[in-house]
Amino acid sequence: MTGDRRPVRHVVVMGVSGAGKTTVALGISERTGLRFAEADEFHPSANVARMRAGVPLDDEARWPWLRRLAGWMTDRHAEGISTVLACSALKRSYRDVLRQGPPDVEFVHLHGQVELIRDRLDRRAGHYMPASLLDSQRAILEHLEPDEPGVVLDIGLPPDELAAAAVARLGLPPRTGAGQH
Repeated sequence: MTGDRRPVRHVVVMGVSGAGKTTVALGISERTGLRFAEADEFHPSANVARMRAGVPLDDEARWPWLRRLAGWMTDRHAEGISTVLACSALKRSYRDVLRQGPPDVEFVHLHGQVELIRDRLDRRAGHYMPASLLDSQRAILEHLEPDEPGVVLDIGLPPDELAAAAVARLGLPPRTGAGQH
């Protein structure tokens, strides 16, 4: 059948560490069938070691990582597969690199009270990103500009509601059948 293929979409769930990016991105994936990826898994071991040691990444360390993420989305786009990526994407320049990959990348910025985020980070186990790096992330965070496609959601809402709101506000079609788009 021709003509019934859904357009390929690419969504980046962004925000500081502890905002809930992975949980919300997984929720979007479950609702829509978009292929999920965790940007943290694309970091080279040197970046992980720096963050584990409490040393914030500088732009020099981030550029190759961001280009790798853009390449992953571009490869999925060429395969006709829609994606949802959990990625900090803190600066406009970082989002610009991600947009150099596939066309029409959209963002879901998870934003909220620093006390809630700090509490989440303090309770999180098994992640290499220490709570001590939250302030460095907040210092470089640049909110979505009016010309950047996306939505801002308050992390005070439960993750299921955030995922549902992201799907609704971006107009993402619900999952259908066995195919994964």
